[in-house]
Amino acid sequence: MTGPVPETPAPPMGPADLAEAVRALRRASVLVVGDAMLDRTVYGRVSRISPEAPVPVLAVDREVAMPGGAGNVVRNLTALGTSVAFLSVVGDDQAGSDLTGLIGGQPGVEPWLLVQGGRATTTKTRFIASGQQLLRADHEVAQPIHPRLADRMIRIAQDTVAATKVMVLSDYRKGVLAGDVSPRLIAAAHAAGRRVVVDPKGEDFAMYAGADLIVPNRAELHRATGMDVDGEAAVVAAARVLRDRHGFGAVLVTRGQHGMALLDGDGLHHFPAEAAEVADISGAGDTVVAVVAAALAAGLPMPVAARLSNVAAGLVVGKLGTAVAQDTELLEALGGRHGALRKIVSRGHAAEQAERWRRRGWRVGFTDGHFDLLHPGHLHLLEQARRWCDRLVVGVHVDDAVRRMKGPTRPVQAEATRAAVLASLPSVDLVTFFEEDTPLALIEALRPDVLVKGADNRVDQIPGGLLLQEWGGVVRLADLLPDADATVARLGLGLKG
Repeated sequence: MTGPVPETPAPPMGPADLAEAVRALRRASVLVVGDAMLDRTVYGRVSRISPEAPVPVLAVDREVAMPGGAGNVVRNLTALGTSVAFLSVVGDDQAGSDLTGLIGGQPGVEPWLLVQGGRATTTKTRFIASGQQLLRADHEVAQPIHPRLADRMIRIAQDTVAATKVMVLSDYRKGVLAGDVSPRLIAAAHAAGRRVVVDPKGEDFAMYAGADLIVPNRAELHRATGMDVDGEAAVVAAARVLRDRHGFGAVLVTRGQHGMALLDGDGLHHFPAEAAEVADISGAGDTVVAVVAAALAAGLPMPVAARLSNVAAGLVVGKLGTAVAQDTELLEALGGRHGALRKIVSRGHAAEQAERWRRRGWRVGFTDGHFDLLHPGHLHLLEQARRWCDRLVVGVHVDDAVRRMKGPTRPVQAEATRAAVLASLPSVDLVTFFEEDTPLALIEALRPDVLVKGADNRVDQIPGGLLLQEWGGVVRLADLLPDADATVARLGLGLKG
């Protein structure tokens, strides 16, 4: 085949169609096979240099552990609401035990983590201060797994693949997919009538021959073909060679700031980058593979699957650290919100954003209320709250909760209107909702540094106040405006409304 590959426009889909496509991901099921890792992150503060050597001393505040490698593909799938079966190998060590617990604790996951004696579980530990990574320490043995363990893994995959719709091979070159394991897994999937999506590594993609979709980045495409990949035409030419050489059904090339290029049987589909800003590209490839696999498992066309994965990648690269894209975030991103309305997010999104702000060394503040018919007293409280922190999150009671607490005539304005008005204020950085009588669960999710309430409250009676102080936060009481009290009294709403 010679000549340029014709570019095929992505099928036209309106916001309602795309929203339904995202919801369909919750009905999908995927089998992930690959190299599981344990990602540890140690957060702290640096205020001095060691007297022993010219290195910073990290005063540790906290440690976080989460699944990495193929385990991060699983995390991304569960964030979409997709059911997952996960097949991998860990060592008989503490890291393997920790990883098994983390995987098993995720909703909708059927874990098959086989243990190989004497093998070290791949562990990556990152040390971070003020949002900057100081050091990464890796502990691993990148050797092929034992042949008998490989045979057992193939047998499990043959039984499990029939209960799922798509198989993902997540290869990090740590040994789980070494040798003939990948070809045998692909054959097992095809024998069961299932498609295979591959996140490849290395220079020889022959081991993935016949896969329905392979998802290399630009550098991996260059190593696999030896061809120039500078510019879209060069990327497409290399993708075409790769597809023809190994009989791949389609090649989806991730190109960073230049978006993605999908080459399938219908031609070329180009997807411009979606990221508004890039904070960290860690794990973005896992997100792309997870979303496109879930979409294919849900029966969506390949170009639509690629489009959703492109939007999801744009979300995760805007986050610090290895992150995931929640299905609610995808819905928000596809909903076409612009300007101040982008500040209105789900609870999960708000918690992730608060964590990103903290990693940058910013103090996160929180306040809550009904905010029905916004008045000067509200504005005064919000402005004070914003002065006490670097970023302010506002929790808004949903309509049903307000009616439950205030009676059938309240709220006067619907929750969407109340949130939109709050989001338009320069003192407010993020708005989210809560349906409980108190914001305690929301506070636990956000873990703010500063909790702000009006001066008519007692600190010991503020929901979440004692909890906040346990992790080193502070409770601040905002002054009330006397004239605002009178205005509100005339309206019969009450300042807390």
